[in-house]
Amino acid sequence: MRLLGVDPGSIACGWGVIDASSGSLEFIAAATIRAPQIEPAPARLLRIYRGLSSVIREYCPAVLSLERHIVARNIQSAFRIGEARAMAMLAAQENSIPIVEYPPNQVKLAVAGHGHAGKDAVMAMVRRTLNIGSDVALAADASDALALAICHAMRGRGARLTSGIERNRPPATRSRL
Repeated sequence: MRLLGVDPGSIACGWGVIDASSGSLEFIAAATIRAPQIEPAPARLLRIYRGLSSVIREYCPAVLSLERHIVARNIQSAFRIGEARAMAMLAAQENSIPIVEYPPNQVKLAVAGHGHAGKDAVMAMVRRTLNIGSDVALAADASDALALAICHAMRGRGARLTSGIERNRPPATRSRL
């Protein structure tokens, strides 16, 4: 099953695609959609939406994995991250892709074995889990997005989600807009 993880941000939005099948995970692609801070917020959000829509069209994921809780330094940052999350949800919904959400500690626990692991530990485990060599550049936002995809694959929800889609029923783990 192809999984897309998205680490939303209004200036840097990370995305990562993996394939998960019978206990193995394969790195497909990852990058960061960058929106210049000098652009007005609506233009940045449009850039993120279009970028994620393009990723979805190119890689055809079966599921989008998104961070559930917003962690922000201030209320303005929280609003901006929420808007970027909405762009990811819209792009997925428009393409009939189910959305699953995980709290940050659950992602860190699934990937690094510790719910309070730091970014460096998460990135190291993402690289190790997906066998991504040091020759491949991987920004922190893209690494976090891959961690979200890995978390979904490791939580064993993939099979249930796929079977729900095949029966044309919304799966229980799907977010509602």
